Amino acid sequence: MDDCIFCKIVKGSIPCNKVYEDERVLAFEDIHPMAPVHIVIIPKEHIATILDVYGDKMAVMGAMISAAREVSRKKGIDKSGFRVVINCNEEGGQVIFHLHMHVLGGKQLKDGLG
Repeated sequence: MDDCIFCKIVKGSIPCNKVYEDERVLAFEDIHPMAPVHIVIIPKEHIATILDVYGDKMAVMGAMISAAREVSRKKGIDKSGFRVVINCNEEGGQVIFHLHMHVLGGKQLKDGLG
């Protein structure tokens, strides 16, 4: 998608503070963090929402979970704990319509985000 900000990040035309990358996903620091550690994990393939993950695209979910595990280790929150969030559609809080996962940690998280 030419106008998708996350697709532009994947292509390298918009810079990011990369934390993890493999052949399927990219993880980077959120520019508006809601916790001391706030990492966004995206598939390199444009998938609009979690509702669009089916069939051969199911493997991307495993790749995102594996990335969350690796990111938690790299950021030192694997032992203390962290939250993983995927928002879906407007009422679910999704702002950018490219599937993404938030990894939040680094402090005691209360009910809700942050």
